[in-house]
Amino acid sequence: MSRIKLGFGILILLAACTGQGGGGQSEGGQKVKLEQYLVEGQQLYLQYCSACHQREGQGLAQLYPPLSNADYLDDNVEGVVCIVKNGLQGPIVVNGVEYNQAMPANPTLTPLEIAEIVTYVYNSWGRERGLVPVTEVEKILKTCNAGD
Repeated sequence: MSRIKLGFGILILLAACTGQGGGGQSEGGQKVKLEQYLVEGQQLYLQYCSACHQREGQGLAQLYPPLSNADYLDDNVEGVVCIVKNGLQGPIVVNGVEYNQAMPANPTLTPLEIAEIVTYVYNSWGRERGLVPVTEVEKILKTCNAGD
């Protein structure tokens, strides 16, 4: 817990020192925003995702697929956003292994919270995609909800 508080304190210090406040479009502002998403995303991931996908994203035996080194994540941000919000029924293949355990929907998560979780997942365990902005998530959610 103290690591998170320290990280958040550093973010505030960085924002103050760079004069960006975290909301600017400059490179420094984007870095601060990314760090904020990562801190919040980690907490949300631990709360909503880690029971099944585990703390380090390794999945749980043949029940729940890994997120760490998962080929399913490659170039599939749209699908991942929709699954985080709406859940998943039926089989999914990750790294050549079929999983068929239902993932519950998370209807109470806001677009910002989903953006933070997805940013965390796409920047953990060796991945470095960068920020998945809330505006992108909002656009994606409109398309995946249309198919339901």
